[in-house]
Amino acid sequence: MASDQAGAVSCIGLGALGAPMARNLLQAGWRVTVFNRSPEPAAALAEAGAHRAASVAEAASASPLLLLCLSDDQAVDEVVALARAGLRPGALVIDCSTISPSTSQRLAQELASQGVSYVDAPVTGGTEGAQAGTLRVLIGADHASLTRARPVLEVIGGSLHHFGPVGAGQQAKAVNQVLVAGSYAAVAEALALADRLGLPPEPLVEALKGGAAGSWALENRSQQMINDSYPLGFKLALHRKDLAIALNAAAEAQLALPVCEQVAAIEDDLIDQGCGELDVSSLARWFKG
Repeated sequence: MASDQAGAVSCIGLGALGAPMARNLLQAGWRVTVFNRSPEPAAALAEAGAHRAASVAEAASASPLLLLCLSDDQAVDEVVALARAGLRPGALVIDCSTISPSTSQRLAQELASQGVSYVDAPVTGGTEGAQAGTLRVLIGADHASLTRARPVLEVIGGSLHHFGPVGAGQQAKAVNQVLVAGSYAAVAEALALADRLGLPPEPLVEALKGGAAGSWALENRSQQMINDSYPLGFKLALHRKDLAIALNAAAEAQLALPVCEQVAAIEDDLIDQGCGELDVSSLARWFKG
């Protein structure tokens, strides 16, 4: 950290990704202020040394940098509206939530009217990456704002990727989620076929993962699918929300995404069955039906 001023950051949204991100900042020596709607995650971080704010506005006023990691567009809109009472001119909002590009662009314009800058910086890498500080950060920002955000993002992320102005990070995340949809569904479908054919799943995965069929999903989520047990890495319901963003972007670009549309329909069915809070790898349950 270049200066004492750069050593203060406020974190709002302490879920499966946000809490370990805030903890990593604490461990890196940042002075961290936290706020979360449910109190338990904030209390745990306070025990680790964070200052616990009593409100969104208090958290926003405590530091020149405000890091958000929230569930959807509505949550980000609501928090930013509350935060504006505490944000001072010259503050910077770093939004690691996955929301629509248009929402990011609108928020950037609204915040600019009070002298506050905004970076859209959605992340990918799941809870494992958040805990290890190895998330890949997909960034939309002007260069000056990115320079200010970089010290925070380098703590929470293993690599930073700048794609253009505000909104470009969210567009890149939409592309990422299309790939996640296809790769997870392909692993689930392939394991369903292996099961019907009577092939031993673990040796089969071991044989295939180093070849052309290899993928992050095959390497890291196939065992969960085989076990029919889905400890949380990223919620199915949140991935379905992300697919809606991707499908909307594709519709605006007049592009059909038939694989993505099929996976979205499968996820809708699973959510109706009560699987929305499980990991995305619970896509495998659809094939076990």
